[in-house]
Amino acid sequence: MMLLEDQGKRLFREHGIKVPSGRTVSVPEQAVGITGPAMVKALVPAGGRGKGGGVKKVMHEEDIGPAVSALLGATVSGHEVTKILIEEAVPVAREMYLSISIDRSLGLPVLVASASGGIEVETLDASIIQRWTLHPFLGVRQYVTRGIAIALGLKDREAEVRNLVTNLWELFTSIDCDLVEVNPLILATDGALVAADSKISINDDSLFRHPDLELPPTSGDELEGVARAEGLAFVRLDGDIGVIANGAGLTMATLDSLSLHGGDAGAFMDLGGTDDPARVRRAFEIMARSGQKVILVNIFGAMTKCDTVARGLLEALAGMVAPPTIVVRIRGINEEQAQDMLRSEGLAAHTELEGAVMDAVARR
Repeated sequence: MMLLEDQGKRLFREHGIKVPSGRTVSVPEQAVGITGPAMVKALVPAGGRGKGGGVKKVMHEEDIGPAVSALLGATVSGHEVTKILIEEAVPVAREMYLSISIDRSLGLPVLVASASGGIEVETLDASIIQRWTLHPFLGVRQYVTRGIAIALGLKDREAEVRNLVTNLWELFTSIDCDLVEVNPLILATDGALVAADSKISINDDSLFRHPDLELPPTSGDELEGVARAEGLAFVRLDGDIGVIANGAGLTMATLDSLSLHGGDAGAFMDLGGTDDPARVRRAFEIMARSGQKVILVNIFGAMTKCDTVARGLLEALAGMVAPPTIVVRIRGINEEQAQDMLRSEGLAAHTELEGAVMDAVARR
């Protein structure tokens, strides 16, 4: 679960990490009394807001209300903007980058630091980005914080850097995060270290352990809310092909393959691992309501049984008056049984992803 920026900064404050003062508003009138210069930011659960026009710097108080009005109701990074964060514009001497995430290949947390940061951080030369693997039982050792201070160009402020990184680690572990990112971490002109942005993602499977956490609102899309209530992840995009896959990695690979072959995804849903036909049926029903021209299903059945998915899909189609066009790629446990079930009902069942993607694009 990705938190919104104001939620993340609230956690930053609680863990002793300095952030700009700010206010969350949902109508322009709530911005009255805020003086400039200020940053006006769309609160959506996605990155790339700056490049997408979701962050504006406003110099004067009278311009804040119009800036809020312009952003409310707009679409930023695929999400409708319903709330705005207005916060003081901190005078910047330098922007840096700091994050802790999970390295899936190592199965361990990794800390990343760079003396440069900001909206173009993806384009930085790899040589200036440094990484430290952290042991979950040992945490952030002193030699690591010393190395981070050097990497950030703050060697003479090692104690402050140690305090910042220790607080970030405490936050990361206390609420079972997948990611805690500060980009940019600002060195202000007055010398303060300020987290100008926050990106916090919490492992969905751990949410039951944190009932006090406030869930971020949905994007406003009805189906996103419906899917969330069912424990499913549904995201609407701009194309016309719906993608259902099991696992985040396979879902992203499917979207990439679609783009490579000239297709545009209109929505995607991560089915996860399930052997419950009712859950599969519900996922298909939600995707079918999203108005896609074609639904591409890509299942690799490692834990999920292919015949379970096929049964759920056929149960969903049996209840539809005007079923959508469906293309399926299905491999893994009981794949032959699943393919026979699907083909007997006249559905396109492929064994290779490329063939399925090209078929889906052709059927739009």
